Amino acid sequence: MPIVKVVELVGSSHEGWEDAVRGIVKEASQSLRHITGIDVIKHTAHVEDGNVTEYRVTVHVAFVVEHHSHLVGTGAAAK
Repeated sequence: MPIVKVVELVGSSHEGWEDAVRGIVKEASQSLRHITGIDVIKHTAHVEDGNVTEYRVTVHVAFVVEHHSHLVGTGAAAK
């Protein structure tokens, strides 16, 4: 039975909230394997002189935790 871990990440973009989410997923996938989904928790923006200058999102990223027996040098394969 797989175990899923959830981490909270914050990202930003000058283009929009969707772009900020895509950036988070792209960056997170560099170090987190088996991402199964995201949950957007919060949208915020930075405003200067009446204009939105930065879009910010907080997301929960879910990914499957690898079992120790699947790691190199551990489990039955190492015995």
